[in-house]
Amino acid sequence: MFKSFVSTVGKAALFTLALGTALTAQAAPTEVTYLLPAPPTLPAFAPWVIAQHKGYYDQQNLKVTFIAAKGGVDVAKQVGAGNALVGGAIGDTSIIVRANGVPVKTVAVLGAGGLTMVATDAKAGINSIKDLKGKTLTVMSYSDTTYYALLASLRMAGLSKSDVDVQAAGPSGVWQLFSAGKSQAMAAVPDWVVNAEEAGASIKLLPQSEIFASMAQAIIASEEAIEKQPEVVAGVVKATLQGMRDIIADPQQAAASFAEAVPAYQGKEATLEKVFRLYVEHVYANQQQLGRIDPQRLEQVRQFYVNEGIVARETPLDELYTNRFIENDGLAVKQ
Repeated sequence: MFKSFVSTVGKAALFTLALGTALTAQAAPTEVTYLLPAPPTLPAFAPWVIAQHKGYYDQQNLKVTFIAAKGGVDVAKQVGAGNALVGGAIGDTSIIVRANGVPVKTVAVLGAGGLTMVATDAKAGINSIKDLKGKTLTVMSYSDTTYYALLASLRMAGLSKSDVDVQAAGPSGVWQLFSAGKSQAMAAVPDWVVNAEEAGASIKLLPQSEIFASMAQAIIASEEAIEKQPEVVAGVVKATLQGMRDIIADPQQAAASFAEAVPAYQGKEATLEKVFRLYVEHVYANQQQLGRIDPQRLEQVRQFYVNEGIVARETPLDELYTNRFIENDGLAVKQ
């Protein structure tokens, strides 16, 4: 009987050990490579940086590694090729790449506004997009979606890229060349506007009514990831939107959190706060349900790209996006 008891205890111990091992294995976080269109330490990527710093990805059982690509279109191509599950671009990007057969969809968009601004030298007498004719403009790269938004803005004003001198200068050079007077305008995000101002540039922002109504930053995922690893995509979306929500709720505190996460910005919290307030006012603004993609807005953007020949063919709308990770999985984050 004693032997039987020992045997039973031993089996129970082995079962407990095996169960503990299984639970440990189950609890191991999923490793996710997340491609961003530029270095992840830029304030433009604050929702992602803050989400990681505050452990929001950890709460979704994800171990996220950020890697910089060469613009949003490059991100989409690599995600579509299977080199990463998810990536960052802007809401327009899927329109551009799906026309070339890249199998990605937008799964969240961070704001109801547009990311692209056109900043000009206040002393250059540039008051409209038409006034850019013959001028030098800087962009981050020719494969970044803000460049395509600039091309669309030129088209709206009756200009083509041959009417201006567009120079790809990288995420730092785009504003450094502008602030040094080597270009008269730049296709910018809020970060670069503040950087140029603090470098001494006198800036005038062209009216948003003249800027092509491109979309805000977006999370994109491959069709394979959406189909086979929806829980990973859902976790990335939810955690990132929590980081965005923190910025909207308190830009000053968000600046402090970002500086903690990126020590190079310690002592520059006031600058970060200015950048974040521009995002809240111009980019994140008026989105009733954080992350939700507006099909009507996407359709307008798609039609413009097709009609103007910026993309070669019209991709069916439902192939460009999905709101399932915002609406159907309980991931809504309201302002």
